[in-house]
Amino acid sequence: MKVGVYIDGFNLYYGGRALFGRGIPEWRWLDLRQLSQRLIDRRRDWTEQGAVIERIVYCTAFIDGQHNRQGRLDQDAYVRALQDHRSIDHLEQGRFSTRVRNGLLATKDQEGRPSVVASRWPVVIQNEQGAAVPNARFMVSYLRIEEKGSDVNVASHLLLDVLDGRVDATIVISNDSDLRLPIQACRKRAPISTVNPSPSPRAGDLRGKPTDGRGGHWWYQLSKADFTSCQLPEAVGSVHRPRGW
Repeated sequence: MKVGVYIDGFNLYYGGRALFGRGIPEWRWLDLRQLSQRLIDRRRDWTEQGAVIERIVYCTAFIDGQHNRQGRLDQDAYVRALQDHRSIDHLEQGRFSTRVRNGLLATKDQEGRPSVVASRWPVVIQNEQGAAVPNARFMVSYLRIEEKGSDVNVASHLLLDVLDGRVDATIVISNDSDLRLPIQACRKRAPISTVNPSPSPRAGDLRGKPTDGRGGHWWYQLSKADFTSCQLPEAVGSVHRPRGW
């Protein structure tokens, strides 16, 4: 059984960061082939069918070095290490969109939802007479840097490989609800494992039943051990693990 693995790099990265916390080392230098094999080894039904990795597609976008020089250098080192170590078979690049946006000033409530900030002490809006303006809101202009393309690239490679018969089963590492339609379409034709890389609940649009369509589907949520036990060597050729990784 030939297995295709399709990875949304930024969804995986931010999932790991949410799991470990900011600034925690020893998890970012992730060996994607070792992780993929670890996932397959968990499934006796797949191993009994002789499951082997046919290809690993890594979808990401390179961050803008003008806004984060060290981050770009670290990312370059990681991608080169993945390629040199043959931890991936194909790199699909998205892009970053940088623009100025306008919006209401907001904070997160206890459940993480946006809550619009209203005028209140110690920051109070007054009218020309010096009287407080109740419930006034703040409009702000801010820099918006947004990654584009990874979810579409994951969906495209997933659909093409399943429809062309290049793979017999697939693993999708992402918790992006935008993948609902391609995953549902592919479930009619091949077993799919949907892997949530974050500690958050599985996206509702990615849920389903093991018996949907072709059947044999399964779901999994990555743990800290999945990250820490699947690390690249400290040095891959001339590339070394970045400090703090």
